[in-house]
Amino acid sequence: MSAVGTPENPLRVAVIGSGPSGFYAAEHLFKTLGAGVRVDMIERLPTPYGLVRGGVAPDHPKIKSVTKVYEKTALRPEFGFYGNVEFGKDVTLEDLKRHYHAVIFAVGAQTDKSLGIPGEALAGSHAATEFVAWYNGHPDYRDRTFDLSAKRAIVVGVGNVAMDVARILARTCGELTSSDIADYALDALDASEVQEIIVLGRRGPAQAAFTPAELKELGEMADAEVIVAPEDAAVDALSSEWLATANDRDAEKNLALLKAYSDQPRQGKTRRIIFKFLASPLEIKGDGRVESVVIGRNVLVKREDGSLAAKASGVTEEIPAGLIFRSVGYRGVALPGVPFDERGGTIPNREGRVLDAAGGQPVGALYAVGWIKRGPSGIIGTNKPDSVETVERLLEDMRAGALWTPETASAGTIKEELKNRGTIVVDFQDWLKLDARETENGAKIGRPRVKFSSVPEMLAVLKG
Repeated sequence: MSAVGTPENPLRVAVIGSGPSGFYAAEHLFKTLGAGVRVDMIERLPTPYGLVRGGVAPDHPKIKSVTKVYEKTALRPEFGFYGNVEFGKDVTLEDLKRHYHAVIFAVGAQTDKSLGIPGEALAGSHAATEFVAWYNGHPDYRDRTFDLSAKRAIVVGVGNVAMDVARILARTCGELTSSDIADYALDALDASEVQEIIVLGRRGPAQAAFTPAELKELGEMADAEVIVAPEDAAVDALSSEWLATANDRDAEKNLALLKAYSDQPRQGKTRRIIFKFLASPLEIKGDGRVESVVIGRNVLVKREDGSLAAKASGVTEEIPAGLIFRSVGYRGVALPGVPFDERGGTIPNREGRVLDAAGGQPVGALYAVGWIKRGPSGIIGTNKPDSVETVERLLEDMRAGALWTPETASAGTIKEELKNRGTIVVDFQDWLKLDARETENGAKIGRPRVKFSSVPEMLAVLKG
């Protein structure tokens, strides 16, 4: 038999998850081996693209256009999409071992980090991830409810996801109508009574993680203004020292924008986004639901490694609020039969090779890419070099003969196996039908698309 990785004996790889990191891994496999590789992508939902569909803000359509690149990969004859198939339930690691030479996990970070403070479980206290998934029409979250009758909301965190939450809360219905936001979310936000959104940053303005583009966009909305007190735009001595050597252009641009916001006069718009830095929530208070949040003021201190950390000053204030969204980071979830680092919330790995434990030894033929590999950091494009690194390690192992030897003659046989078990498998042509129907339904009412947000609804459309 010819060597693995040739058209006569293609390398067969299963990719679990269909977000950017999974598609970049598939792209690099095809770029390297061409017809000498078969990639089957297994996705729990009937729809591909992961956070590009379910996490990118609906008012950022240009970012979503990256799916056109992924579609080219998906339309290759050597690519298979198996949607509506859940790893660990519909298909196991042992199943994959019979059909593939290797498995790449591209499942992302599926849950959020908690604040760990009293009152966090009160009604009106939410993870930003849940809110983002809800307004994006994710089937797991479409039935969540968010009481938007409160006048003031607090967003904890100063990353881009926090900016998305603040911006969506502050948008007018007219601004959102031209997006692909879920129809039920559009109705709820149209009736929202939220007038003030306070954004809390644990450290100073120089350490904020949002991009200048995200910050600038907040000041360009139809009926919302950004308010920054002069003390919250000021740079302390430690930050000035750090900026002098860090050469961080984004931080410098952010500081200039925050200073401009602090200098501008009030515009009298209906909604306000207020930034407070060096502030951490200490307790959420309320009788059955959120009524106020106790905020602790911080000071910056230098760690031994030179980085800057927030330290409680002992000064506190209590702010009345009816909603709080925590946006302090994502966290991965353990997969059945796959090693997991509970502390880091990732699959332990070395350059993408899965290890039996953090700092341990490679388990063989298992690989990780994206956030489940490195943690929740970076933007969509960051996943490309990350996935390339992992694929290069996989190819090294292929050449060394260190992968599995599948029992079946071809990767496609897993589809019949799944169907025999009663699993309804959604392939890429099925997705294209759903995509066409969503855009068609959107065109009827002047929107880019109206998303299907229920799996039974999607399957019914395909069956019909």
